[in-house]
Amino acid sequence: MHIMEGFLPVEHAVGWTIASAPFVAYGLYAIKKRVRQYPEQRMLLGVAAAFTFVLSALKLPSVTGSCSHPTGTGLGALLFGPAAMAPIGLVVLLFQALLLAHGGLTTLGANTFSMAIVGPFAAVALFRLARSLKLSFAVSVFIAASMADLLTYVTTSVQLAWAFPDPQGGFGASFLKFAGIFSVTQIPLAISEGLLTVLIFNALKRFNPQELQDLNVITRAEVRA
Repeated sequence: MHIMEGFLPVEHAVGWTIASAPFVAYGLYAIKKRVRQYPEQRMLLGVAAAFTFVLSALKLPSVTGSCSHPTGTGLGALLFGPAAMAPIGLVVLLFQALLLAHGGLTTLGANTFSMAIVGPFAAVALFRLARSLKLSFAVSVFIAASMADLLTYVTTSVQLAWAFPDPQGGFGASFLKFAGIFSVTQIPLAISEGLLTVLIFNALKRFNPQELQDLNVITRAEVRA
């Protein structure tokens, strides 16, 4: 993830920017509405943003033109919903591009789509599915956070394969190549991120369960437990 500056063809860079724009716009509306209704949640929102910034800044070399790292979006997505993470992720990626030379401005739309849109929406969908299957809270959080990380990189593999199809095997062969290289570093990183997110949620559940209930992350019965 964090496709580097100038790596994507212009039409792909523009296309991913256009695809990301509606999610970012709606996310800004969602955050503004939530902060207006629950001003006390501003600090927790800032913590979620900082968590994403720090984790996604820890990069390892990977596919040419990209890198591997945790994403940190699962935490904020489960707390505030996936829409909120689109503008948060955009700001995180923008600062990283400007301050850390991590990613780029021309690839900002593509990186936002994979890390701040696909990842958060996957996290919330998988968390709800796991809870509907009566899996424990900790297991549900782990699945959500780790798979959000992995699916971010699946999306990046799609983006790179679409931009640079294999001369013989086309998109499919290129996708398998990119995804295979990413998997070497990303699977252990995703597992680590899932475990870290579980630890954070367990701490929140222990010390501030009422706020998690207000955010619809845990039920009233789990608050009492």
